[in-house]
Amino acid sequence: MCFESLCVFFSDKSSGFGPVFEEQPVDTIYPEESPEDKIIMSCRTRANPPATYRWWLDNTEIVIGNEDDYSLMGGNLVISFPDRSKHAGNYSCLASNEFGTLVSQKASVQFGYLDMFSSDEREAVYVKEGQGAVLLCDPPPHFPEDLSFRWMLNEFPEFIPLDKRRFVSQTTGNLYISTVRASDSGNYSCFVSSPSIAKSVFSKFIPLVPIAERSLRKYPADIKVKSPDTYTLLGQNVTLECFALGNPIPQIRWRKVDGDLPVERHNISMSGSLLHLYDIQYEDEGLYECEADNSKGKDRHKVHLYVEAPEWVEKISSSERDIGGDYIMSCLASGKPKPHVHFLKNGRMNHELRFTDLTFDDSGMYQCIAENRHGTIYANAELRVFAGAPSFEWNPVKPKLLGAKNGRVVIACKPRAAPRPSISWSKGTELLHNSSRIFIWPDGSLELLNVTKSDEGKYTCLAENDRGRANSSGSLSVTDATKITLAPSSADISVGESARMECAASHDPTLDLTFIWSLDAHVIDRDREHYESKMVNSVFKLLISNTQLRHAGRYSCTAQTPVDNVTVSAELVVRGPPGPPGGVRVDEVLTSSVRVTWSHGTDNLSPISKYSIQYRDVQAQQDWRDASTSPVNVEGNAEMATVINLTPWTEYEFRVIATNTLGTGPPSDPSPKITTRETRPVVAPSDIGGGGETSRELTITWTPVQPQYYYGSNFGYIIAFKPHNDPEWMRVTVTDPQARKYVHKDSKIPPSTRFEVKMKAFNSQGEGPFSISAFIYSSQDVPAEAPTIIEARTLSATEAVVSWVPLQLQTVRYWRESVENEASAQRALVSSRENHTRLDNMKPNSHYLIEVRAYNGAGYGPASQRHKIYTKKAPPSRPPKIIGTKMNYSGTTINIAWEQVEPLANESTVEGYKVRTTPSVSEFDLVCLSYWIHGVKI
Repeated sequence: MCFESLCVFFSDKSSGFGPVFEEQPVDTIYPEESPEDKIIMSCRTRANPPATYRWWLDNTEIVIGNEDDYSLMGGNLVISFPDRSKHAGNYSCLASNEFGTLVSQKASVQFGYLDMFSSDEREAVYVKEGQGAVLLCDPPPHFPEDLSFRWMLNEFPEFIPLDKRRFVSQTTGNLYISTVRASDSGNYSCFVSSPSIAKSVFSKFIPLVPIAERSLRKYPADIKVKSPDTYTLLGQNVTLECFALGNPIPQIRWRKVDGDLPVERHNISMSGSLLHLYDIQYEDEGLYECEADNSKGKDRHKVHLYVEAPEWVEKISSSERDIGGDYIMSCLASGKPKPHVHFLKNGRMNHELRFTDLTFDDSGMYQCIAENRHGTIYANAELRVFAGAPSFEWNPVKPKLLGAKNGRVVIACKPRAAPRPSISWSKGTELLHNSSRIFIWPDGSLELLNVTKSDEGKYTCLAENDRGRANSSGSLSVTDATKITLAPSSADISVGESARMECAASHDPTLDLTFIWSLDAHVIDRDREHYESKMVNSVFKLLISNTQLRHAGRYSCTAQTPVDNVTVSAELVVRGPPGPPGGVRVDEVLTSSVRVTWSHGTDNLSPISKYSIQYRDVQAQQDWRDASTSPVNVEGNAEMATVINLTPWTEYEFRVIATNTLGTGPPSDPSPKITTRETRPVVAPSDIGGGGETSRELTITWTPVQPQYYYGSNFGYIIAFKPHNDPEWMRVTVTDPQARKYVHKDSKIPPSTRFEVKMKAFNSQGEGPFSISAFIYSSQDVPAEAPTIIEARTLSATEAVVSWVPLQLQTVRYWRESVENEASAQRALVSSRENHTRLDNMKPNSHYLIEVRAYNGAGYGPASQRHKIYTKKAPPSRPPKIIGTKMNYSGTTINIAWEQVEPLANESTVEGYKVRTTPSVSEFDLVCLSYWIHGVKI
């Protein structure tokens, strides 16, 4: 039963509404070292009348005013002088007005910190060149966990650049170097930043000491950075890490084992080390594999990605319902693990949202809350219970109604009322009842069938409940019906041809007529490509140019007036090339052949005449190529064929293409990738050569086999060699498939000996054929004799000359006695045809030791007896100064006077002077004066 005062009170509140959150509190991390002395937790709503606010901490209401450290600023909670022991926890905001109360999402307050690194010295890391290295960061205690890591080299802020050889894990902070080089030597420090508290610290320096190797060894790929199985929330972003040590530097590739990587929602960076997945969806869940490989081997790591989250399947929404009615506020959530759902009404627990016989007490603010271990989601709604007499103020009966002759008319009657009113209809003064032509629907609408002119008139809807009554009227006019006079005709065409559809209709002249074309119940856009429509002599025409398969279907022409409409249809058949075959699979995989099977695609109304198969090498990233098949011609009714002439131990994918008399269709989707079986190699290394380099060594060189001819795993080479005419072959094995050189060292190798060499390849399946033999020579022995120096003498302060009895190629070494050592000696190389050489760039006034050695490709012979020479003093550093010139009267001679040059103590004595003139016409424009020392002009 409704009391009038309660109904009026509710009506007065119809313009108001309960709280709607516009801003809610969020998780906050307060840095323990922050200079700020407060935390602000946000809470703002839209409400009429405005809401009042309360706050709770861990299910205990905060009493504002009684405690100095809490205050309100609008709806925001201000925490002054934050203290971990008092203020850490989960906060929620309650907003209330007379329509009800809403509880915000919970938000935590936590205190962040990042301690300093230990002051203990870090131990040096010694690594052989070519091996991989890992420098441990070992970050100090911290909160929260979201740290970022960089590494410094030698000093701040010299951060090392990251590339395919160096990687910093953002999970552990460790620095990984795939293969250490001499240039990596230095002192490294881990630099740690916490973005949540805007603080950074760095570790003590860690010395990295590369140990030099005579020749760099190669090491197989070894994955050291491995992302663990990962749980993520729907819609979030995820980054998976993978990095491997090895020499050569491993190449890294990612794939999704049970599907494809999301095309537009993934990115690979840092030379393959990072796989970024964006806006995670449920279909992204699965197994991801990282593969690292180099010429020495492969390594793989798999990580499982689990997608979990609570999400709404159906959530509650605000609604106004009639008093006394039944209502269910539907709220369904899904997720992994399955979320727990509970309900609140005005901030208090409520068991369900199912109502029977609604009352005003059921009005209020309702919340549906779903939560699992990954998070909590909220759905808020206001339920308003309404009661009132019928009213047509917002939805009156349409005043002017039209109906087509012999057609159907429905007149709606939808007053606002609660409880639900009873509905009756009248025409003029006649009360209407259900009959064979007249129906009053349960929702109050009036339906008239087979309308005639006699049905014209005024119709009135009367609505009544226990709170009052109301009526609303409209006048019905009956017009002529619309009729099709020209219907479109069906057509059968081929792809690329044009088609024409025509349609015409008669209609009531007082009404506007429009035509609509549709294809398979979808309205055709007149501006759409391939379509053109126009009205010609009252005939509506549709032209379809350059038809494609997608244009086939049922075309409908609808002639429409404001009162009625009529539709006719025609079928357009478009024949074309076949569609793509489906379900391409590969089986019976052998070394050079596979069987490909498929299912027929659509023939597009023209029988398939043949199939062709294409393949591509996945690793080589080839374009698609036509495959050789057995049978050679694959008939149109076939669903399998054998692809032949493939390369062993190669990863392939295949696709199938169908052809009919109208053309060749698009290719199928690629088949799953397969690898042909292994077999022994058939290609041997080429360009075998080499010879002697160092004494007692035999160097053998070759051009390695290309990877596509490995034909199997564990690929390498066998080298056979022997002295010419010797029946006994020596064999060695080289396991590096990219190797180009082998040096055989044996003190028993005779010098300058002709060797026969041949090579072949091998893999896990066996050995291939030998190459054609090549002939090379072992190295010479070093010269056994020392040259004899005939003469060594100085020419000037910086030059000397030395001569000897020649043997072979010679080298002359000279260095200053007691000032320089033999290691820093200067060298002069002289051919076997010469028996002397000039030594230059010597220091003045210095004692020099000189020796001569013979050499050849095997090295240097013994040194000659050493000779000592002494370079002359340097010339005077000061030039003569002309103090006077005088020409005689005849003009044939000139007298010149100059100051004598006094040499310094370390300079040579002046032995004479020379005058040089440069004539110009009849006068001497330039006079030069120079002098001699030890017979050399200066």
